[in-house]
Amino acid sequence: METSKFVELNKVQKISLLVISLLLAFLLLFVRNGLSSDQSLDQLARNSLKPEIALNNGRPTILEFYADWCEACQEMTPSMYAIKRDFGDSINLVLLNVDNDEWLDLIDKYDVNGIPQLNLFDANGEMKGKSIGLKSEDQINQLVYSLVNNQSLPNFVAVRESDTSKVLFSPIRDDLTPVNIGPRSHG
Repeated sequence: METSKFVELNKVQKISLLVISLLLAFLLLFVRNGLSSDQSLDQLARNSLKPEIALNNGRPTILEFYADWCEACQEMTPSMYAIKRDFGDSINLVLLNVDNDEWLDLIDKYDVNGIPQLNLFDANGEMKGKSIGLKSEDQINQLVYSLVNNQSLPNFVAVRESDTSKVLFSPIRDDLTPVNIGPRSHG
C-alpha cells in the first residue's frame, strides 16, 4: 500500500519559491515583449501624423499599412523606429492599421491587398511607388534615402506608372523579371 507524503515547506522555502516564481514570470514577460516593450507598431501609429497632414507638409512620406497580428509587420518594427529616430526631420512615417475602420477609404484608394505595404510619396505628396511584404533594414534605408534625396526608387519597389501596374521586382533575381503580386502577399 502506497502512502502519499505531504512535505510542509518552512517559511524561508515558501518565500524563496515565491521569489523564484516572480522572477521567472518577469523573465518570460520580458523575453516575450523584447527589450523595448514601448516600441510597438500601435505606439508608433499613435505618434504618427494624420495622412492628409503628412502628404501636404513638403516632406517625403511613407505610409505603412500594417496589422498587429502580422509577423512581417512586427519584424519590421525596429527598422521603422530607426527611421523615425534617424530621419524624423526629413521624412514622414505614417502607420495605418488595416483593422481600423478609420482607414478603410485609404485601404481602398491605395489597393492594399497584402501587408506590410509601404506607399512611398515624394515631398509634393505624389505617390512614387509601393512595396509589399517584409523588407530588411537595409532595404528600408534604401527607400528612405531615395525619397529624401528625390532619387529613383530601388528595383524591389513597384513603381507606379499606372494604376494597373501590379508588379514587384525581386531584389534576389538578377534578371529583374516582374513577379505578380497576389492578394495577402507578404512579398
